[in-house]
Amino acid sequence: MKILIVDDVEGWTEYHKKILSDIFPGAEIITANSAREGYDKLLEYNQSPFNIIITDLQMENDFEPQYAGEWFVERIKEFKNYLNTKIVIISGAYNIRHIAEINGVECIPKPTAYKFPQAYEIIKNPL
Repeated sequence: MKILIVDDVEGWTEYHKKILSDIFPGAEIITANSAREGYDKLLEYNQSPFNIIITDLQMENDFEPQYAGEWFVERIKEFKNYLNTKIVIISGAYNIRHIAEINGVECIPKPTAYKFPQAYEIIKNPL
């Protein structure tokens, strides 16, 4: 099991790692602190793709008016080796559900992730 976490806030990255380590003991967890760095990780691990990718939406501003995480999710879908990867957006953005729905991915609002760690259970059944 290989997991990629993309978030620009170290506290959130560590929080995600803790929860995911509990759900998937022994999983290899790779992190990136921007959408661009996450994209580089996709390229680096393309021959041995991630099973799960967690991404924030609001990171670097280079992609405005689109969120950086939205750009990242669109890039993931361009890789044939990532077609079966479970993608989950975890963000505080007000329109997270709409963006997740448009991109055909799962989402957890950050307030929910923080108050109810059991919300991560949607990740338990990766494709």
